[in-house]
Amino acid sequence: METLRYTRTARVLHWLIAVGIAAAVMLALSFHNMLLSPRKIQLINCHKWIGLTVLWLMAARIGWRTRHRPPQLPATLAAWEQRAAQLMHVLLYALMVMTPLLGWWLSSAKGFPIKYLGLVPLPDLAAKDRAAAEFVQPLHMFSAWSLVGLVALHVAATLKHQVVDQVPLLRRMA
Repeated sequence: METLRYTRTARVLHWLIAVGIAAAVMLALSFHNMLLSPRKIQLINCHKWIGLTVLWLMAARIGWRTRHRPPQLPATLAAWEQRAAQLMHVLLYALMVMTPLLGWWLSSAKGFPIKYLGLVPLPDLAAKDRAAAEFVQPLHMFSAWSLVGLVALHVAATLKHQVVDQVPLLRRMA
């Protein structure tokens, strides 16, 4: 029998990642224009820790997904909508991995080693290099804003199908 819902593990990972992304974005917006201060450094570190947590959760989610197929999309969705949904998920997964990796690379290139949760030192992804940092920073920003845009589109499409088309998609992930 084909299940209509994602597994409990997939749902928990989905919502933890969603909360993590929202928190990372809100933190980035809060410190973006701040002058350098101990508070700004604290917020930046929290942003990094959340981003890396999203990365670890995504590794778990990808591993889980390789062994547990997602439920079929409702047959009431048009073929182009099903293809769009599949493409959306591929892009979301790519950006949810790429964005924190670019952030980690940026931190390394700026010469700021990451000590995860203030406890576990992580290896640098690159040597300190000002030119590399200037190259990676806009990539990290573009990736982050692309992720925000795709998440907004994902939410809007889900709500459109749920409310307008009366296709109960929310139940799959709730």
